[in-house]
Amino acid sequence: MVMVLFFISSCKDNKHAKNYNEMIDEGSVSFIQQGLEAGQTEIKASQLAAANSKNPHVLSFAKSIIMDYDTTNDKLEKIAINNRVRGGDSVSAMHKKTIANITSLSGNAFDKAYIQFMVTEHQSAVKLYNAATNDRIDGIQTFARRALPVLKMHLDSANLICATLK
Repeated sequence: MVMVLFFISSCKDNKHAKNYNEMIDEGSVSFIQQGLEAGQTEIKASQLAAANSKNPHVLSFAKSIIMDYDTTNDKLEKIAINNRVRGGDSVSAMHKKTIANITSLSGNAFDKAYIQFMVTEHQSAVKLYNAATNDRIDGIQTFARRALPVLKMHLDSANLICATLK
């Protein structure tokens, strides 16, 4: 009987047990999922811009987004796999709707809507990645620190292009 009570009490009191596996917290999971979703969103929108825009600045920007985010998403996907995080690798319903609205436009109106979307998305991404530079998982911190300058460059470029569109 004493053994049964000892066994039951040891099973219940596992909050003090040492976990030797690095458990990923909700903040890290959220960063990975949001980062993957943002990357997929920006690739989809930029593929659309590469196919539809006639503006050389918009075309160049869209191509750089596609190239940079392919690389960034590959790295973030490896982090997701290593930490057993699923989801976030497809475009959200809200972003699909925005992309559909942009698709319905043409010419300068298309370019303005696309670039404004990129400004908004990159502002959010910079905030997300800034926060991730303090993540408790070293791999996420390192990844975010390396990706942040590119995101800021994209934001600056999108803002410049946006200012030139009439």
